[in-house]
Amino acid sequence: MVAIKVLVVDDSALVRTLLSEIIRDTPGLELVGAAPDAFVARDMVNQFSPNVITLDVEMPRMDGLSFLEKLMAARPTPVVMISTLTEEGADATLRALELGAVDFLPKPKIGVSEGIREYAELIVEKIVAAASVRVKPLRQVVRRDVAENEKVNPTKIHSTEKIIAIGASTGGTEAIKDLLVQFPAAMPGIVMTQHMPPGFTRTFAERLNKCTKLHVVEARGGERILPGHAYLAPGGHHLIVSRYGADYVVKLSDMEPVHRHRPAVDVMMDSVAQAGGKNVIGILLTGMGKDGAQGMLEIRNQGGYTFAQDEESCVVYGMPKEAVAVGGVDQTVELLKMGDAIQAKLKAMGGGNRL
Repeated sequence: MVAIKVLVVDDSALVRTLLSEIIRDTPGLELVGAAPDAFVARDMVNQFSPNVITLDVEMPRMDGLSFLEKLMAARPTPVVMISTLTEEGADATLRALELGAVDFLPKPKIGVSEGIREYAELIVEKIVAAASVRVKPLRQVVRRDVAENEKVNPTKIHSTEKIIAIGASTGGTEAIKDLLVQFPAAMPGIVMTQHMPPGFTRTFAERLNKCTKLHVVEARGGERILPGHAYLAPGGHHLIVSRYGADYVVKLSDMEPVHRHRPAVDVMMDSVAQAGGKNVIGILLTGMGKDGAQGMLEIRNQGGYTFAQDEESCVVYGMPKEAVAVGGVDQTVELLKMGDAIQAKLKAMGGGNRL
């Protein structure tokens, strides 16, 4: 087996040392260099041709985003961003994912040494997954912000009969965005789980709200799920859907992580399946691992319908693949065609005058 060549880029000597130790101690990984800034990293990329780069967002001389943009234009390489757990860090990380980074890892502001060691297994997992990704040249996608008057007026429609549940992990921030922009304002209520730490999900929801015709918010718990609205599970909490009369209601739970994730896709999809039965559409997008596979199967078992992103358009064909393997998928669709497929299915489902 050929070792995965990894380049560490971080201005912190401590972080470089810790990541280097983890990589050196892992069979199948080879540390080819540890660069303190983007200029040294550029030379090391040309010299060693790494398979994966871990990249700090905040660096002197040239910040991580500028380096990433240049790298993706000249020499597309799988990149895992290392980002601080701050609002600024979240915004920069989401921008990095737009620019082509495969994934990210949170870096605590205090207790960095203990925090990185605690994440050692996850760091290795993300590096290995990134190495298998086929990185494509940076897409120049122009998206205008959507005005509030283009969104559904919540006072006009008071409940949703159908409900859509979307789950994603690695590569999911861009996949969710690419899917939601395909939807018109008049959609059933949507709940979403993307594997992200606390703080990042609020920033992600705000970004989605600006570029889609839906009202997108980070779920707070207690909300009635409305048509034309999408509710994102907050980092650190599972999102659970319950039925109260004609309404679906969001609940948040801090029960134990599932598949090492909180929020977990399976928890959300299991609850939606029980609450909505045949009125549910489940969607599983790109991601590493198997979270969501059983939830998709449960949606099918309760009479709902499920879509999975196809292998070609996935950043990591892990979660959808597992869902297909257990029999949890009705239809596999290319991401950019999924919006039309979902709307066609909604039309076929019928269901009176409510969405």
